[in-house]
Amino acid sequence: MTRQSYETDLQDVEMLLLEPLIPVGKIGGRRRDSDIREVLNAIFYVVRSGCAWRLLPHDFLPWQTVYGYFCAWKKDGVWQRMNDALRDAVREQEEHEAEASAGSMDSQSIKTMNADANGRGFDGGKLLSGRKRFLLVDTLGWLLNVFVTSAKTSERNGAELLLQQTPDEILAHLELIWADSGFKGVAFATWVEDHFGCIVEIVRRSDSAKGFVLLPRRWVVERTFGWLGYFRRLSKDYERKADSSVAFIYTAMIRLMLQRLVDSPLLLI
Repeated sequence: MTRQSYETDLQDVEMLLLEPLIPVGKIGGRRRDSDIREVLNAIFYVVRSGCAWRLLPHDFLPWQTVYGYFCAWKKDGVWQRMNDALRDAVREQEEHEAEASAGSMDSQSIKTMNADANGRGFDGGKLLSGRKRFLLVDTLGWLLNVFVTSAKTSERNGAELLLQQTPDEILAHLELIWADSGFKGVAFATWVEDHFGCIVEIVRRSDSAKGFVLLPRRWVVERTFGWLGYFRRLSKDYERKADSSVAFIYTAMIRLMLQRLVDSPLLLI
Protein backbone atom coordinates (compact mmCIF):
# COMPACT_ATOMS: atom_id res chain seq x y z
CA MET A 1 0.00 0.00 0.00
CA THR A 2 1.62 3.28 -1.13
CA ARG A 3 -0.93 5.78 0.15
CA GLN A 4 -1.26 7.02 3.72
CA SER A 5 -3.57 4.70 5.64
CA TYR A 6 -7.01 5.60 6.97
CA GLU A 7 -8.47 4.44 10.27
CA THR A 8 -11.05 2.41 8.35
CA ASP A 9 -8.45 0.40 6.38
CA LEU A 10 -8.30 -3.35 6.84
CA GLN A 11 -5.46 -4.69 8.92
CA ASP A 12 -3.46 -7.58 7.46
CA VAL A 13 -5.06 -10.09 9.82
CA GLU A 14 -8.56 -8.77 9.01
CA MET A 15 -7.87 -9.22 5.31
CA LEU A 16 -6.77 -12.80 5.99
CA LEU A 17 -10.11 -13.47 7.66
CA LEU A 18 -12.11 -11.86 4.87
CA GLU A 19 -10.16 -13.17 1.88
CA PRO A 20 -11.81 -16.64 1.73
CA LEU A 21 -15.22 -14.93 1.52
CA ILE A 22 -14.34 -12.76 -1.48
CA PRO A 23 -15.74 -14.01 -4.81
CA VAL A 24 -13.19 -15.10 -7.37
CA GLY A 25 -12.99 -13.22 -10.64
CA LYS A 26 -15.40 -14.27 -13.36
CA ILE A 27 -14.19 -16.88 -15.81
CA GLY A 28 -13.70 -15.43 -19.25
CA GLY A 29 -13.84 -11.80 -20.24
CA ARG A 30 -11.52 -9.15 -18.88
CA ARG A 31 -9.12 -10.26 -16.16
CA ARG A 32 -9.67 -8.65 -12.74
CA ASP A 33 -7.01 -5.99 -12.28
CA SER A 34 -8.37 -4.09 -9.26
CA ASP A 35 -6.82 -4.51 -5.83
CA ILE A 36 -9.75 -6.05 -3.92
CA ARG A 37 -8.32 -4.98 -0.58
CA GLU A 38 -8.35 -1.38 -1.80
CA VAL A 39 -11.92 -1.82 -3.06
CA LEU A 40 -12.97 -2.98 0.42
CA ASN A 41 -11.00 -0.20 2.12
CA ALA A 42 -12.84 2.36 -0.02
CA ILE A 43 -16.27 0.86 0.73
CA PHE A 44 -15.56 0.77 4.47
CA TYR A 45 -14.39 4.40 4.22
CA VAL A 46 -17.66 5.42 2.58
CA VAL A 47 -19.92 3.71 5.13
CA ARG A 48 -17.89 5.03 8.08
CA SER A 49 -17.30 8.59 6.90
CA GLY A 50 -20.64 9.07 5.14
CA CYS A 51 -19.12 10.65 2.03
CA ALA A 52 -20.79 10.42 -1.38
CA TRP A 53 -19.33 7.99 -3.90
CA ARG A 54 -18.18 10.84 -6.14
CA LEU A 55 -16.38 12.47 -3.19
CA LEU A 56 -14.23 9.43 -2.45
CA PRO A 57 -10.66 10.68 -1.86
CA HIS A 58 -8.48 10.45 -4.95
CA ASP A 59 -5.88 8.25 -3.28
CA PHE A 60 -8.41 5.40 -3.41
CA LEU A 61 -9.34 3.58 -6.60
CA PRO A 62 -11.71 5.48 -8.95
CA TRP A 63 -15.13 5.78 -7.36
CA GLN A 64 -16.77 4.15 -10.38
CA THR A 65 -14.70 0.99 -9.80
CA VAL A 66 -15.51 0.86 -6.09
CA TYR A 67 -19.21 1.55 -6.68
CA GLY A 68 -19.30 -1.15 -9.35
CA TYR A 69 -18.02 -3.78 -6.93
CA PHE A 70 -20.42 -2.61 -4.21
CA CYS A 71 -23.41 -2.97 -6.54
CA ALA A 72 -22.29 -6.28 -8.06
CA TRP A 73 -21.75 -7.85 -4.63
CA LYS A 74 -25.07 -6.44 -3.46
CA LYS A 75 -26.85 -8.08 -6.39
CA ASP A 76 -25.06 -11.41 -5.86
CA GLY A 77 -25.74 -11.52 -2.10
CA VAL A 78 -22.03 -11.37 -1.23
CA TRP A 79 -22.45 -8.87 1.63
CA GLN A 80 -25.05 -11.06 3.32
CA ARG A 81 -22.90 -14.18 2.95
CA MET A 82 -19.89 -12.37 4.42
CA ASN A 83 -22.03 -11.21 7.33
CA ASP A 84 -23.34 -14.72 8.00
CA ALA A 85 -19.90 -16.35 7.89
CA LEU A 86 -18.31 -13.78 10.18
CA ARG A 87 -21.27 -13.91 12.58
CA ASP A 88 -20.82 -17.67 12.96
CA ALA A 89 -17.10 -17.12 13.60
CA VAL A 90 -17.73 -14.48 16.25
CA ARG A 91 -20.35 -16.63 17.97
CA GLU A 92 -17.97 -19.59 18.14
CA GLN A 93 -15.22 -17.32 19.41
CA GLU A 94 -17.58 -16.21 22.18
CA GLU A 95 -18.20 -19.91 22.97
CA HIS A 96 -21.71 -19.99 21.53
CA GLU A 97 -23.12 -22.41 19.00
CA ALA A 98 -22.69 -21.08 15.46
CA GLU A 99 -26.46 -21.28 14.87
CA ALA A 100 -28.55 -18.92 17.01
CA SER A 101 -31.52 -20.44 18.83
CA ALA A 102 -32.89 -17.09 20.08
CA GLY A 103 -32.91 -13.52 18.86
CA SER A 104 -34.37 -10.05 19.21
CA MET A 105 -36.40 -8.09 16.68
CA ASP A 106 -37.14 -4.39 16.41
CA SER A 107 -37.58 -1.56 13.91
CA GLN A 108 -36.14 1.91 13.48
CA SER A 109 -37.67 4.71 11.43
CA ILE A 110 -35.16 7.02 9.80
CA LYS A 111 -35.26 10.04 7.51
CA THR A 112 -34.45 9.61 3.84
CA MET A 113 -32.66 11.96 1.47
CA ASN A 114 -32.75 10.42 -2.03
CA ALA A 115 -35.29 7.61 -1.81
CA ASP A 116 -37.66 7.19 -4.73
CA ALA A 117 -41.36 7.80 -4.09
CA ASN A 118 -42.11 4.10 -3.67
CA GLY A 119 -39.37 3.68 -1.09
CA ARG A 120 -40.45 6.17 1.54
CA GLY A 121 -43.55 6.91 3.61
CA PHE A 122 -44.80 8.63 6.73
CA ASP A 123 -44.52 7.01 10.17
CA GLY A 124 -47.42 8.49 12.14
CA GLY A 125 -46.06 7.23 15.45
CA LYS A 126 -42.65 8.89 15.05
CA LEU A 127 -43.99 11.76 12.90
CA LEU A 128 -41.23 11.06 10.41
CA SER A 129 -41.11 10.72 6.64
CA GLY A 130 -38.62 8.15 5.45
CA ARG A 131 -37.84 4.46 5.67
CA LYS A 132 -38.04 1.83 8.38
CA ARG A 133 -35.29 -0.68 9.20
CA PHE A 134 -36.33 -4.04 10.63
CA LEU A 135 -33.53 -5.97 12.33
CA LEU A 136 -33.39 -9.53 13.62
CA VAL A 137 -30.26 -10.11 15.72
CA ASP A 138 -28.89 -12.94 17.83
CA THR A 139 -28.40 -12.76 21.61
CA LEU A 140 -25.02 -11.07 21.09
CA GLY A 141 -26.47 -8.38 18.82
CA TRP A 142 -25.04 -9.69 15.53
CA LEU A 143 -27.24 -9.46 12.47
CA LEU A 144 -29.36 -12.44 11.42
CA ASN A 145 -31.38 -10.51 8.86
CA VAL A 146 -32.38 -6.98 7.89
CA PHE A 147 -35.28 -5.62 5.88
CA VAL A 148 -35.69 -1.98 4.79
CA THR A 149 -39.02 -0.62 3.62
CA SER A 150 -41.22 2.48 3.70
CA ALA A 151 -41.67 4.07 7.12
CA LYS A 152 -45.45 3.73 6.74
CA THR A 153 -45.15 -0.07 6.99
CA SER A 154 -46.67 -1.40 10.21
CA GLU A 155 -44.61 -3.33 12.72
CA ARG A 156 -46.46 -6.55 12.03
CA ASN A 157 -46.28 -6.32 8.23
CA GLY A 158 -42.61 -5.41 8.33
CA ALA A 159 -41.83 -8.24 10.75
CA GLU A 160 -43.63 -10.74 8.54
CA LEU A 161 -41.63 -9.61 5.50
CA LEU A 162 -38.41 -9.72 7.54
CA LEU A 163 -39.04 -13.31 8.64
CA GLN A 164 -40.20 -14.42 5.20
CA GLN A 165 -36.89 -13.22 3.76
CA THR A 166 -34.74 -14.75 6.51
CA PRO A 167 -32.73 -17.75 5.21
CA ASP A 168 -34.18 -21.16 6.05
CA GLU A 169 -30.92 -22.27 7.66
CA ILE A 170 -31.30 -19.48 10.25
CA LEU A 171 -35.01 -20.06 10.89
CA ALA A 172 -34.45 -23.81 11.26
CA HIS A 173 -32.54 -23.22 14.51
CA LEU A 174 -34.45 -20.19 15.83
CA GLU A 175 -36.77 -21.13 18.70
CA LEU A 176 -37.50 -17.81 20.43
CA ILE A 177 -37.74 -14.16 19.36
CA TRP A 178 -38.00 -11.28 21.82
CA ALA A 179 -39.81 -8.16 20.62
CA ASP A 180 -41.43 -5.02 21.99
CA SER A 181 -45.11 -4.24 22.31
CA GLY A 182 -45.27 -2.97 18.74
CA PHE A 183 -45.26 -6.61 17.65
CA LYS A 184 -47.84 -7.79 20.17
CA GLY A 185 -50.94 -9.70 19.24
CA VAL A 186 -52.05 -13.30 19.38
CA ALA A 187 -52.57 -13.41 15.63
CA PHE A 188 -48.99 -12.38 14.90
CA ALA A 189 -47.47 -14.78 17.46
CA THR A 190 -49.62 -17.61 16.08
CA TRP A 191 -48.59 -16.77 12.51
CA VAL A 192 -44.89 -16.90 13.45
CA GLU A 193 -45.27 -20.20 15.29
CA ASP A 194 -47.33 -21.77 12.49
CA HIS A 195 -44.93 -20.72 9.73
CA PHE A 196 -41.55 -20.96 11.44
CA GLY A 197 -42.11 -22.96 14.62
CA CYS A 198 -40.77 -20.06 16.67
CA ILE A 199 -42.15 -18.47 19.85
CA VAL A 200 -42.55 -14.67 20.03
CA GLU A 201 -42.15 -13.26 23.53
CA ILE A 202 -43.14 -9.62 24.06
CA VAL A 203 -40.94 -7.66 26.50
CA ARG A 204 -43.12 -4.87 27.88
CA ARG A 205 -42.16 -1.67 29.59
CA SER A 206 -43.79 -1.22 32.98
CA ASP A 207 -46.61 1.34 33.05
CA SER A 208 -45.08 2.83 36.20
CA ALA A 209 -41.61 3.24 34.70
CA LYS A 210 -40.37 6.78 34.10
CA GLY A 211 -37.57 7.92 31.81
CA PHE A 212 -35.09 5.52 30.24
CA VAL A 213 -35.43 1.91 31.38
CA LEU A 214 -33.14 -0.94 30.31
CA LEU A 215 -35.50 -3.73 29.31
CA PRO A 216 -34.41 -7.39 29.45
CA ARG A 217 -33.44 -8.85 26.05
CA ARG A 218 -34.71 -5.83 24.11
CA TRP A 219 -31.55 -3.84 24.88
CA VAL A 220 -29.56 -6.20 22.65
CA VAL A 221 -31.20 -5.11 19.39
CA GLU A 222 -31.26 -1.49 20.61
CA ARG A 223 -27.49 -1.72 21.07
CA THR A 224 -27.17 -2.96 17.49
CA PHE A 225 -29.01 0.13 16.27
CA GLY A 226 -26.56 2.10 18.39
CA TRP A 227 -23.63 0.38 16.68
CA LEU A 228 -25.00 1.41 13.30
CA GLY A 229 -25.05 5.00 14.53
CA TYR A 230 -21.25 5.07 14.46
CA PHE A 231 -21.38 4.81 10.65
CA ARG A 232 -22.28 8.19 9.21
CA ARG A 233 -23.61 6.77 5.95
CA LEU A 234 -26.34 5.18 8.11
CA SER A 235 -27.17 8.31 10.16
CA LYS A 236 -29.93 8.93 7.61
CA ASP A 237 -30.98 6.82 4.65
CA TYR A 238 -29.11 8.40 1.76
CA GLU A 239 -29.79 5.60 -0.71
CA ARG A 240 -32.17 5.81 -3.66
CA LYS A 241 -32.92 2.09 -3.45
CA ALA A 242 -33.68 0.11 -0.31
CA ASP A 243 -31.38 -2.76 -1.28
CA SER A 244 -28.42 -0.35 -1.12
CA SER A 245 -29.50 0.58 2.41
CA VAL A 246 -29.49 -3.11 3.32
CA ALA A 247 -26.05 -3.61 1.76
CA PHE A 248 -24.55 -0.73 3.75
CA ILE A 249 -25.96 -2.16 6.98
CA TYR A 250 -24.26 -5.46 6.16
CA THR A 251 -20.95 -3.73 5.39
CA ALA A 252 -21.08 -1.89 8.72
CA MET A 253 -21.69 -5.13 10.61
CA ILE A 254 -18.91 -6.87 8.66
CA ARG A 255 -16.47 -4.13 9.69
CA LEU A 256 -17.51 -4.43 13.35
CA MET A 257 -17.18 -8.22 13.38
CA LEU A 258 -13.74 -8.16 11.79
CA GLN A 259 -12.61 -5.79 14.51
CA ARG A 260 -14.16 -8.02 17.17
CA LEU A 261 -12.41 -11.11 15.81
CA VAL A 262 -9.02 -9.42 15.64
CA ASP A 263 -9.27 -7.77 19.05
CA SER A 264 -9.98 -11.11 20.74
CA PRO A 265 -7.03 -12.82 22.47
CA LEU A 266 -8.48 -16.14 21.28
CA LEU A 267 -7.59 -15.45 17.65
CA LEU A 268 -4.97 -17.84 16.30
CA ILE A 269 -3.42 -17.43 12.85
